[in-house]
Amino acid sequence: MAPPSRKRPDRPARSVTVVGARRLTPDLVRVEFTGEDLVALGELEFTDHYVKLLFPPPGADYTWPFEPARIREQLPREQWPVTRTYTIRAFDRAARRMTIDFVVHGDAGLAGPWAAAAAPGDVMQFMGPGGGWGPDPAADVHLLVGDESAIPAVAAALDALPEGARALVHLEVRDAAGQVPLRDLPGLAVNWVHRGDAAYGRPLAAAVRAAGLPEGDVRAFVHGEAEMVRDLRRFLFVENGVPKDRVSISGYWRAGLNEDGWQSGKQEFMAGVEAEEARAARS
Repeated sequence: MAPPSRKRPDRPARSVTVVGARRLTPDLVRVEFTGEDLVALGELEFTDHYVKLLFPPPGADYTWPFEPARIREQLPREQWPVTRTYTIRAFDRAARRMTIDFVVHGDAGLAGPWAAAAAPGDVMQFMGPGGGWGPDPAADVHLLVGDESAIPAVAAALDALPEGARALVHLEVRDAAGQVPLRDLPGLAVNWVHRGDAAYGRPLAAAVRAAGLPEGDVRAFVHGEAEMVRDLRRFLFVENGVPKDRVSISGYWRAGLNEDGWQSGKQEFMAGVEAEEARAARS
């Protein structure tokens, strides 16, 4: 008898409809969705919740709505749906509203151009949500760090902080036009880092190092470009001994790669990063 299959069963894709889209900055587009499928998500408890949007690949002869499982059964792999991962910026289950902010770089990619052209009535499908991090009320201070890709999660974390909380935020954007409004708190300090023509993440990592760790029991959220994450992992874990269970840190993406390319090599990249940290800790 053959062993039972360990393949994870296909989950049905959820469908939503665009109700509005607008540019927040030259590089950031906010799209609002509605749909009955949002009720099934329940009450989202974390501030880093994300969904995997489903896109027909270039040249595919189908469009939304579609059944991913049927597509995979009937079409060759090169025509299977492509996923792109995005943080939920805001969610209102009662109103059946979900908001996602998209980084847009002209005509590059799948999700960015779609968001730039999104209009009321457009259909989108997604899988998820995933996620597992939120601000810790017991912390003395939160350190929140990211580039444009992490702004939605950082902004959601600020929205969830209690009024008396302290937070130090470092956010990297291309220039002043990329800054977005954030919740104002008495204990909040925000440092907008303007990248200009520098490589993604380098000015941000330098700014975090220059500022140093805030005093007290710190909880950190550091997400964005992978090389920036490599640098700040060393800063936090090796140079400052911050316990790993007090940090959420991840490379959302890597310069020069799309999501598929990054995900295919992420495990190897992270193994190298952890090996570097282990050697540094022993030296």
